[in-house]
Amino acid sequence: MTNMVAINNKEHAGLKVTSDALNLSANQHLVPVVMSELNKLVVHYPVVITKLDDSGQFGLSALLGFEENENLFWQQGQWDGVYIPAQFERLPFYVGTEQSNTNAQANRVLCIDMDNSSVNEQDGSPLFDNMGEPTSYLVEKQQILAQLLDGETQNQRFIAALVQHNLITPFTLDITFENESKTSITGLYTIDENKLAALSPQAIADLHAQNLLQSIYTLVASNAQIYALIDKKNKANKNADAWFQTTN
Repeated sequence: MTNMVAINNKEHAGLKVTSDALNLSANQHLVPVVMSELNKLVVHYPVVITKLDDSGQFGLSALLGFEENENLFWQQGQWDGVYIPAQFERLPFYVGTEQSNTNAQANRVLCIDMDNSSVNEQDGSPLFDNMGEPTSYLVEKQQILAQLLDGETQNQRFIAALVQHNLITPFTLDITFENESKTSITGLYTIDENKLAALSPQAIADLHAQNLLQSIYTLVASNAQIYALIDKKNKANKNADAWFQTTN
């Protein structure tokens, strides 16, 4: 459950947040990402195209595991990676809306989940300083949320260009791990590299002019991280087998 409240420096002057906020990422095998993250994501994560369940529209996601509720980057209560996806890094903060008394249009407000175990008044990073001004910690979280909001528009433009040039193709991951367990993941999409290579010079120039071409190639390059993810799964399987043997 969540308990979202709009943050202000009077009611929440003493509020702090610990690193436990990331615990919410422990059981997610896919996380939505935005284009501005791609150059950092490609270091660790396969970035795939997914269909959003509620709308059927395409979106971008980082693949974190091979089955539901599996995050192979969450190890012993900590994130195992230099870069943490922005959707997790902004926790426990969210963007909410509130109705203005003078304007019929709803305004965006910074909210915090008061039911998140990381939120307290004893330990962690404070939200406000002694003067009631936002701390560098809170400013950083605001910047991440702004990045995500702006990224939604960028993603829509990116996906529209991919659809226009018929570059999205479904793919299935059929994997046999070292312990001979198998998995098959469907419902994912990626860039059709053959169609990408066959684009006309005019189409290439158009994508370059929109500053989308580099992102396309970055997304393609991220597919190589699937092998690193398989390696993480193999190590997790070995650890699980070793634990089972020592407890039986």
